[in-house]
Amino acid sequence: MYYEHFGLNYPPFKITPDTQLFYAGGKRGLVLDALVYAISHGEGIVKVVGEVGSGKTMLCRMLEKKLPKQIEVVYLANPSLPPDMILHAIALEMRLPVTPQNNRLQVMHTLHTRLLEKHANNQQVVVFIEEAQGMPLETLEEIRLLSNLETTRNKLLQIVLFGQPELDTHLSATFMRQLKERITHSFYLEPLTRDNIREYLDFRMKAVGYRGTPVFSSAAIRILTRVSKGLVRRVNILADKSLLAAFANDVYIIRSKQVRLAARDSGFACPRFSAGMWLSLILVIALIVGFWFSPYRETAMTWLQTINLSITIPTTPPILTITTDSLLQQRIQATQRWLAKANGQHYSIQLMQAAANKTDHLVYLLRQPEMQPLLEYIYLHRIIRKGQVFWEVMYGEFAKADEATAAIITLPQILQHNKPYLRKIAYFQ
Repeated sequence: MYYEHFGLNYPPFKITPDTQLFYAGGKRGLVLDALVYAISHGEGIVKVVGEVGSGKTMLCRMLEKKLPKQIEVVYLANPSLPPDMILHAIALEMRLPVTPQNNRLQVMHTLHTRLLEKHANNQQVVVFIEEAQGMPLETLEEIRLLSNLETTRNKLLQIVLFGQPELDTHLSATFMRQLKERITHSFYLEPLTRDNIREYLDFRMKAVGYRGTPVFSSAAIRILTRVSKGLVRRVNILADKSLLAAFANDVYIIRSKQVRLAARDSGFACPRFSAGMWLSLILVIALIVGFWFSPYRETAMTWLQTINLSITIPTTPPILTITTDSLLQQRIQATQRWLAKANGQHYSIQLMQAAANKTDHLVYLLRQPEMQPLLEYIYLHRIIRKGQVFWEVMYGEFAKADEATAAIITLPQILQHNKPYLRKIAYFQ
């Protein structure tokens, strides 16, 4: 397709992880080095958390590649295993002589014996668990028991949990505190910044053979950053489709037009106007209205004609979601003020999601007596998914993830059944 058009050897923005295209910016390289150090020094249980599409799988593949050869990596691809099967799964991955008929005690004994043998030969075993937020809590507790396999000085089995922010929510449960205390290192994959994305795009293009000037314009990168929210998977999807759009138009520079087309084709919400642009538009309209009703209108019109001033007003307004409920309007306005000054590195709690055309349940919920003490800190963030508008209902701002997870436990029962979880505020800005 567009490979020959841009002089590329192979696709630069594949969705599947390619370790040859690993980008060490955005602190990914630092996290990778820290993980290698923690595992090499037998730190027990380690946790890596990131939003969907933030690059956890790529990091997992790179980690296996960088670990010393004496460390054996065991993958658990099915996080939904029941607690009585986790031992069997690890044993089978290590090719131990166990069968489904062996009970837990037999499997544990076989596993322990093999781990001791490896330790005697200066070898280690580490278990990678991807999508750990989908693991039943009872199975997570079984993971804690596995971390008890040790000698007097060393852990025999190390575990790395890769998961979405919901994993932190699960670990905040009271009966999970023993596992949480066993986690020696926690890493968070932050969204890429605009500068990160510029470097990422340039790095990947050059890695596959491109030798020209940067392909993505500053305007394209600005829009791509806002649409992707800094998530690597979204960046890849948008960049790939933008290159295809440029090829179809026989151009060699990606501009905002191509990114908007890519966003529309992918079903991602594409921002039309920034707050500054809308403010400028309002000021222009106010100026025109002021001139029209001014007693000096004739003089002003003559002056405008003299200098041949032309004012162009954008004709494509953003999609607006109108609600007639005063409470929702109040919280929407409060959200705009909050996001304008909130720290993007802080956390908020996502309580639920509601379709914008069906807000009766949301209004009913917000007017419940137990919700009144929280109402001042309830925020509504608007998103578009597959052409449909939704409200993401958020609660509070917390400087640290631990503070936010502790707050989840104190939420009214009416909110608990929605399984609230943490989100970085930068995701909504």
